[in-house]
Formats: sequence, C-alpha cells, structure tokens
Amino acid sequence: MSLNRRIILSATLVLAIFITLTAVTLERAFVESSESALRDTLTSQLYALMAAAEVENSKVLMPSSQLDALLGLPASGMYACITSKTGKKLWQSSSALGAKLPQPDTLASGESKFNDVSVDGYEFYTFAYGVDWATKAGSIALTFNIITDLRSFDRKITEYRKTLWGWLLAMAMLLLVSQAVILRWGLSPLRKVGHELNRIESGEQQQIQEKYPAEIERLTDNINILLEHERQQKTRYRDALGDLAHSLKTPLAVMQSGLSNPETKSDNSLQEQIGRMNSIVEYQLQRAATAGTSSIGKAINVKSVTDRIVESLNKVYQDKPVNVSIVIDQKLQFKGDEGDLMEVIGNLLDNAFKWANQDIEITASSTNRQLTITVNDDGPGIAQDKADELQLRGVRADQTTAGHGIGLSIVKNIALAYHGSLKIEKRPMGGAKVCVVL
Repeated sequence: MSLNRRIILSATLVLAIFITLTAVTLERAFVESSESALRDTLTSQLYALMAAAEVENSKVLMPSSQLDALLGLPASGMYACITSKTGKKLWQSSSALGAKLPQPDTLASGESKFNDVSVDGYEFYTFAYGVDWATKAGSIALTFNIITDLRSFDRKITEYRKTLWGWLLAMAMLLLVSQAVILRWGLSPLRKVGHELNRIESGEQQQIQEKYPAEIERLTDNINILLEHERQQKTRYRDALGDLAHSLKTPLAVMQSGLSNPETKSDNSLQEQIGRMNSIVEYQLQRAATAGTSSIGKAINVKSVTDRIVESLNKVYQDKPVNVSIVIDQKLQFKGDEGDLMEVIGNLLDNAFKWANQDIEITASSTNRQLTITVNDDGPGIAQDKADELQLRGVRADQTTAGHGIGLSIVKNIALAYHGSLKIEKRPMGGAKVCVVL
C-alpha cells in the first residue's frame, strides 16, 4: 500500500471517529437543551394557568381570555386539565377535545412531577403540580396538569439531526479532498526522488541531482554517498584486476621460459616467481577490497579493535618480550569498514613488533571527523630518505626479515581511500613513528 493511501485511510478513519463523536455530543447537547426549554415552557404555562384559574363551590372557572392561544385551539399539541384529589377532571382546555391524552396525575400539595408518557404510540410530556386551593368554604386539593405532544419536539430533533450530519459530512468531504491535495503536494518530493532513482537505474544519470526539503535531504545525500561508494568500489576492482593481469605477465613469462628450457635449473627462479605472484595477488585483492570512507557505516570501537590485534600479535611474537602501551579513549569510534581499520592497525603494529626492542606505543584520537593513529617503537628507526620508498609495494627495509614488503603500501592505499595520509618519521630519541590519518 502506498504511503499516500496509508495516510488518506488513516486520516479518513480518524476523521470518521471525530465526526461521529462530535455529532453525538452536539446532538446530545441539543436534545438536553431542548428538553430543558420544554420544561421551562410547561412550567410557565402551568403558572399562567394557576394565575387565571378561579374556584367557586368546588368548580373551576377559567376565563377564556386568559388562556394561551394553544390551549384554546383543538389538537394544538398543548393541553391542560385540573383534577381533584380523587382524580376527577374539574376542568380541561378546549385543545383536549377529541384528543387521546395520558391519564392526568393527582399529587399532594406542593408536589410536582415531570413525566414522559406514551399513548397509542404517541409520546407526551407532562408536568403536574399539586396545590391546596383556598376558598370561602375552605381549601380544596387540586392538581394542575400541562400536557404537550412530543411530535413537534421529535420533528425538531430530527431536522436538527439531518442538518447536523449533512453539514458535518460536507465538511468531512471538504477536509478529505483538501488533505488529498495537500498530501499530493507534500509528497511530491518523494515521487521526484523515485523518478530520479528510476533514471539512475536506467543509466540516464549518475546520482540524485535535484534539491529537496530538509526532511529528506539527508536521505538523498546518503543515497548519493552509497552510489559514489559503489562506483569507487567497482573502479577499485576493475583497476586491481587490470593491475593484477599486468603484474603477472613478467613472472609468468619467466616461469614459461624456465619450463621450456629443461637444461636450466630453475627451481630457485620458479620459487622466487611463485612467491612474487603470491605477493602480487595478495596486494591486489587487498587493494580491491578496501571499502573506503563512508559517513553512514557502522561505528567501530577503535580501542576494542586495537586490543584484539595486540592480543593476537603477543601470541605470534611470544618469544620476543615487548611492552605495548595503548593510549586510546574507550569511547573513540571509527565510522568506516572494520576490516580496513584492522588492516591499518594490524600492519603498523606488526612492523612495530618486528623492529621494536622492547617498547611500542599506539595512540589514536579524533578531531574534525578525522581519525589519527600513531605507532611509536624503540627500534632502529627509518631514515627519512627511505620513508617514501618503504611505502611502495614490495620494498622492504631489511631483506633478511620475513615479509612481502606490501604492509605499508596497503596502509597507504587504505589511507588514500579514506582521503587521508600516511607519514613515516624517525623519532629524535630513536625508533620509528608512523602516523596514519583517516
């Protein structure tokens, strides 16, 4: 399901719930307000009826001029009656003629009662009030009843409900249409990114070129970084394969010449060429596998990697007592490939173990998104005129020492892949200082 459709469906669901709750709340408030107004109307009618009533000889007289117009109009929906304490009707309004009304209430003096009654499927609302009416002959118990037909009240509620739901649904449709338009406009940058990715996939362009809002700019930047990283990796593999093929030509020619001449003792020559080919293959594979810099890689703990390498080298050089001092912050991290970091630290420490007398110090620090790794040893050191030469592939400081002469060249290639540098110096107090910046 598309992002646009998910948002529209979610908004529709939320809007439907909101409108339903709003409609129910407003309708309930309107009904309660209408019922309260109806009670006030009935109370006013009853008090007006009591004010106009006259009692003589247990008979109730009601001047017609004092009655409300609705009470004098047949089937008007508003009815009134006065009953004795036995329930006998002493008087009823003209509007009650021929109407089927609920039985009037008989109440004690001072008692009042609102009631909702149904007669033959019709709803009525009644208000009764009991009084002791004083006359010349004494007091008489009367109950004044005001009755109203709820059909008009129900029609008003129904009309209000229709109007309310009609306007709310119209507003909901307007909001949904508006939201769809806003979403289409708001998500247009994502669609544009998708179009650019399709063009990249088809080879029409190399990277994302358009400018995008800040919310997705980091996304497009990281995509460009991944694309560039992939291109660099392909270039390194292509170059490494080409260099490998070129580098193997001469050793293969020597071996072919030696094998084609049976009179030549070529065991040493063949062994030398095989060793050389092995070094070439190892170097080129390492060069091709160098990951290179990336701002979106996993953070690697430098101290942890260093500890593992030192532990391994202590086992390799267990016959050589070397004191290794590690000056690295426990929280220092490297944003890149762990294999590249291990190659750099591993090769530098391996050389230090080979040449150190008894002390090695490795430090690492990070400033301005650059990781600086420095390895010091107390060995014979490296002459300055030899420092650059030792960074070339196959060059060794001492031919009698085991190795292929490619360690520092690998470190240099990794440093260049991370836009860094490799620097070799001779320490004033003796020994070598090798500094790598990634």
